[in-house]
Amino acid sequence: MLHASKSPPAPARPAEPLRQPADRLSDRLAARLAALIESGKLAPGDRLPTELELATTHGVSRTVVREAVHQLKSRALVDSRQGSGVYVTPRPHHQPLVFDPSVLESVDAVVHVVEVRRVLEGEIAALAAERASRAQVATLRRTLKAIDTAVAQGGDGVAEDLAFHHAIGEATGNPQFRLLLGFLEQYLREAMRITRGNEARRQDFMEEVQREHHAIVEAIAARDPIAARQHALHHIARGRQRLAEGGVLPIPHKANKTPKEKR
Repeated sequence: MLHASKSPPAPARPAEPLRQPADRLSDRLAARLAALIESGKLAPGDRLPTELELATTHGVSRTVVREAVHQLKSRALVDSRQGSGVYVTPRPHHQPLVFDPSVLESVDAVVHVVEVRRVLEGEIAALAAERASRAQVATLRRTLKAIDTAVAQGGDGVAEDLAFHHAIGEATGNPQFRLLLGFLEQYLREAMRITRGNEARRQDFMEEVQREHHAIVEAIAARDPIAARQHALHHIARGRQRLAEGGVLPIPHKANKTPKEKR
């Protein structure tokens, strides 16, 4: 059980360990801490236990704790005070946007998040093409190289891929996109693990993803919002198709079409 106080908390009996897959521990810890805040057991102004104390109490790594606290910050439930710690924030006047954690419990549910992403990505890429500075275009090209480097070194490239899409959001010049993508990142990370894991099994998939990323960047660099939108939408759509082709998802059932609709 967590002990909330404005001074360093006394040692507490360890809570039941979070026995979940490694890539879900931060989500579970964030949900547990959020429940304490929303129930009032952690009140506005209370300081959270330190990173080490949380890790020890819940039987997780400090990296997991950092990711969980990042999620709470993205929901405006806590805030950091330099040199002091992480504190529960006053309750906001407006309810923050939150997804049901069950959205991560199946591949189909992850696809629902991908569909939300599809709605956003096209317009974000189009705005980036209209507004990106030379420095931001250079950043986009660096993020592409970072993906290639991570994969070449045996990584999954998930963090680098998320950074790439985050950089596109930054290039719009609209800080609300940055905040929205920051919130969605906790869910997109899971979707991207699945898509990139599927793509890593086939060289043709990897090469196709690389071409799609480069096409988006080149359209933004050319200040062509129509092409940027089309390439971004194509990238998301092909990601869904690759999951089906790789056997991760069932092949979508095609609705009956009239002869004129068939191509």
